[in-house]
Amino acid sequence: MGNYLSSTRHPWACLLFLVPLLAVYEGGVLWLGGNQADHIRNGADAWLRWGLERFGVGQVLAAPAVVVAVMLIWSWWRWSDRPTDLVTTIFGMAFESCLFAVGLWQFSRNFGPILDGLGVHLQIAGQPTPMAKILTFIGAGIYEEVLFRLVLFVGLLATLRVLQIPNVIALLLATATTALAFAAAHHIGPYGEPMRADYFVFRTSAGLYFTLLFVFRGFGIAVGAHAGYDVLVGVSVG
Repeated sequence: MGNYLSSTRHPWACLLFLVPLLAVYEGGVLWLGGNQADHIRNGADAWLRWGLERFGVGQVLAAPAVVVAVMLIWSWWRWSDRPTDLVTTIFGMAFESCLFAVGLWQFSRNFGPILDGLGVHLQIAGQPTPMAKILTFIGAGIYEEVLFRLVLFVGLLATLRVLQIPNVIALLLATATTALAFAAAHHIGPYGEPMRADYFVFRTSAGLYFTLLFVFRGFGIAVGAHAGYDVLVGVSVG
């Protein structure tokens, strides 16, 4: 069991788990979107592509190539302790992703009553989401985890440690900042939603949830749980 728990957090297992999701998302976007593919892309994907374009990298597959390249470099760095039973590890990661996605989905469905019981009278109203946006949900699971967990959280944590902030405090600060940024990002830019307290509070909670998954269960499971949760929400309200 200990070997499995460590294997799921290894970058090589995470990369192998991530590649099929990336292929489905990128291939589906190009197939369904054609010349209008940008209208299907997730916001975090669009931000990453915008950043790459500022550096003169505007190719269609530049964003997934960067993600795969980072994971390959990380895997090479950790190659000596890579997991050997990859089949069991990948299937276990898929099962855990489904389990954690359902857990967050159930929490989201009961979020209003939970807050009411605490004396905070907020309510989340479901928004109909067409099944055609399934690809966008998968993209959110991939690229939002890349930006907010793999880049922002890890970057903040490393910076705070360089500044010699105690490890526990650094971890708490990085976790809280990342969760708040994750929630705020959904209300920023031309495609952002109007600010609502209930949405912001729930997304902050979801950001904390995904960060904890990233820390304790690894990047791959965080991606899978995020994508799975978004798909469940889309299907249940669509």
